[in-house]
Amino acid sequence: MMDSTCYPFSRPLYVMAKPAGSHCNLACRYCYYLEKGTYYGHASGQHFMSDATLERYIREYIQAQTSPEVCFTWHGGEPLLRPLEFYRKAMRLQALYADGRRISNCLQTNGLLLTPDWCRFLHDEGWLVGLSIDGTQAMHDAYRLSRNGSPSWEKVMRAVELLDRYHVEWNAMATVHQGNADHPLEFYTFFRNTLGCRFLQFTPVVERERVGVSDGPRLAQVGDEECRLAPYSVLPHQWGNFLCTVFDEWVRHDVGYTFVQLFDATLAGWMGVQPGVCTYAEECGHAAVMEYNGDVYSCDHFVFPRHRLGNIHTHTLPQMLYGPQQTAFSRLKRDALPRQCRQCPWLKACHGECPRLRFLRTADGEPGLNFLCAGYQRYFSHVAPYMDFMAQALRNDQPASIIMQALRNGAF
Repeated sequence: MMDSTCYPFSRPLYVMAKPAGSHCNLACRYCYYLEKGTYYGHASGQHFMSDATLERYIREYIQAQTSPEVCFTWHGGEPLLRPLEFYRKAMRLQALYADGRRISNCLQTNGLLLTPDWCRFLHDEGWLVGLSIDGTQAMHDAYRLSRNGSPSWEKVMRAVELLDRYHVEWNAMATVHQGNADHPLEFYTFFRNTLGCRFLQFTPVVERERVGVSDGPRLAQVGDEECRLAPYSVLPHQWGNFLCTVFDEWVRHDVGYTFVQLFDATLAGWMGVQPGVCTYAEECGHAAVMEYNGDVYSCDHFVFPRHRLGNIHTHTLPQMLYGPQQTAFSRLKRDALPRQCRQCPWLKACHGECPRLRFLRTADGEPGLNFLCAGYQRYFSHVAPYMDFMAQALRNDQPASIIMQALRNGAF
């Protein structure tokens, strides 16, 4: 399992801050966050976190934690649109309000704005970087483009070189979409062999577009009826094949060396412990986001007006994140599961996955089935014997990696 001081989604109160709002120097075709700026008007240059909001957030976030370790995550949009001095100021404020707690920082970035000065700072201060990259050049440049349509892969590879040169700790954060879903082995070996990446997170891209909309947000919310699947979305059979193929390579060669977040989460489900990611937890709602102006929302994928919990200048974080609105949001993931999911043998590892993708009906006509269910069914049934073995090894105080020797000995 991944062991990192700053491992999001594993803490009782967790907020991703967006110091530049939805502003970004890319216009990725599948991005669900770019259009969030429509809720705040379109005047560029105004969607940046003020010093007053920064200080209030840091003070309240630290005070609200019950753990001696506090993890800050800076997200976007593109957080590097804020200057380096903004983050130096954030660290001064963290030190001011730490009150004996250990502080760590994560930064998710597309990497295009990284410089030697940035990398020296990230290394010297021990920040963990999540770098967005979708695989090989063809896979990445299928959708991760600038506003004028120019590709970004070569610039991201320069960012990788900078991070490595300055010994900055970084994880790869990839999406699975129509540009890479049919090439899982090439995808995985790129990260392992070409980049030497040991920590890999990948998530499926599934979005629906509202039909007949000429203005306002283009992407659908949960509950919207008149929608069509976005053309870049991964399909259930692709997702299942992708997961099985990558897993087969990983379980034979890389257990204990390359850490794949989804596989870690699956093993956690087999062990009956909380996974390290909210997607596969029994309840969600523990990972909120804060926009540049202090508005707090239930989840990064639910930044819609009806999921706004309040503002940090008028409400405390505990009031918003432990209040009735967020509590109901959190429990809905479990309470709204259809009968088919409740009776599923893989409920322990899936829990219906993310509520935003529950827009299908079950065989009985009950709403709330996850769009990717068929893919997950294939994946969980495929990995079950391997997960049984690794879970038993861990219970016997042995490393999960002994499965690789067992496979070489023909145990499966």
